[in-house]
Amino acid sequence: MKKSVRLYVSGFIQGIFYRAHVKENAERLNVKGFVRNLEDSRVEVFLEGDSDDVRKMIDICGKGVKSAEIRNVEIKEERFQDFKNFQILKV
Repeated sequence: MKKSVRLYVSGFIQGIFYRAHVKENAERLNVKGFVRNLEDSRVEVFLEGDSDDVRKMIDICGKGVKSAEIRNVEIKEERFQDFKNFQILKV
């Protein structure tokens, strides 16, 4: 079953390769969507794909890279948009 979610991740996560880490894992799990830094210091992640793989990505996003300090992950269910790949977007 396909699933789509939008995450808003807050904490110490910008400037430490968090977005690259998310992209690498999304591609490994065949999850599509995007990741981008927001101006308010959060990171937005849109994930869509197989439900199990999306759940794995939510866990990965909640842990981050070794130097990350994740404080909160807000999860919102979204409508499936049929992304073709996973991208790092610029604000």
